[in-house]
Amino acid sequence: MNTRELLSQFAAKEMDFNGAILHNANLRGADLSRIRLNRADLSGADIARADLSGASLEQANLTNADLSHTNLVGANLADINLIGADLIGANLSGADLTRGDLRCANLHQANLRGANLSDADLSGADLSGADLSNAKLDGANLSGCDLIGTNLAGTGLTVEILRSSNMVTGACHNWLTWTNH
Repeated sequence: MNTRELLSQFAAKEMDFNGAILHNANLRGADLSRIRLNRADLSGADIARADLSGASLEQANLTNADLSHTNLVGANLADINLIGADLIGANLSGADLTRGDLRCANLHQANLRGANLSDADLSGADLSGADLSNAKLDGANLSGCDLIGTNLAGTGLTVEILRSSNMVTGACHNWLTWTNH
């Protein structure tokens, strides 16, 4: 499947694209609200400024994808692979990121209000300036995260608590590029 086919079928009200291979797809600015892309390969895709509100991307691969300023409000992102993804300014409020792999993801100034990050791996992620108020962080790995200016209200955590437990070391200077080929 290519990008044009996906957009054409979605415009015709097709919603299920589970398992689609859309490596390096250009979906910048696309309205894909409520789309189902479970187990899809969107690695390296440009999805910046798109609307994926209410979408289901469970177990999808978005390694190194650009999701900057993307609307992911209420999206199902459980077990997602977002290693090295760019989520600068993305709106993930109320999203389910349970067990998500967000190692070295860039979530600078992202809105994660009320998001479920239980058992997610955020090691080395840039969460500076992000809003994690009322987010669920049970079992989340925050080691090596940049939490400068992060709003942790309602999470039961503070940067001081995380630093004292050696979970936060400041800015991550070890950005990695991950490929899954």
